[in-house]
Amino acid sequence: MSLIDPRAIIDPSAKLADDVQVGPWSIIGPDVEIGEGSVVGPHVIIKGPTQIGKHNRIYQFSSVGEDTPDLKYNGEPTRLVIGDNNVIREGVTIHRGTVQDRSETTIGDHNLLMAYVHIGHDSVIGNHCILVNNTALAGHVKMDDWAILSGFTLVHQFCRIGAHSFSGMGTAIGKDVPAYVTVFGNPAEARSMNFEGMRRRGFSAEAIASLRRAYKVVYRQGLTVEQALAELAESSAQFPEVAVFRDSIQASTRGITR
Repeated sequence: MSLIDPRAIIDPSAKLADDVQVGPWSIIGPDVEIGEGSVVGPHVIIKGPTQIGKHNRIYQFSSVGEDTPDLKYNGEPTRLVIGDNNVIREGVTIHRGTVQDRSETTIGDHNLLMAYVHIGHDSVIGNHCILVNNTALAGHVKMDDWAILSGFTLVHQFCRIGAHSFSGMGTAIGKDVPAYVTVFGNPAEARSMNFEGMRRRGFSAEAIASLRRAYKVVYRQGLTVEQALAELAESSAQFPEVAVFRDSIQASTRGITR
């Protein structure tokens, strides 16, 4: 039995691995590549240039690789690159890049994009991230590994979401979120660190304690960012986890959520 439903429309130039499954009424355009073990559900539209890796699952009514609505976009041949083992649920929209930035939107491996998530142009999603229903990323957003954005989270363009960070439901993020930090509210405010996520991922008690102390330095002692970074220099040399936290603050271009 064919793995491609006869009611699907696939451009002859599209490159699909032999075991890719495509459901009815899906449309796969030119310059699309899909790796082995991937499943495309019904009513999905995939537009190229788009490269999709292995063992991905794309659910119905998703639009993957469409042109961005950014008014600067003028039809240039930009790309979308998606890694392996991602789950893209119902109604997700993912736009390709723009030549004004990276010319590419990039999604890593083992990510879960839940229903109606939007990924804007030139965004970069790392690995093992979760974006819950109706979360929307504007263009140029960077999201590091293991970050979780709860339902209806909104992220302003050019923001960076640090590794292992967490947002509460309905959060509006307008500044960078440092690694490990939990934010909530509109506008977003730092509330704590994602300690429960760290425990689930096997962080040692010592590492968690060091991050708890580092959080207090940045958020509880009334220091400027520059003073806090200086205060964290010694513990950063001792604990790699604190170094990740400190580096994410130091690299911020929009200012951090406080």
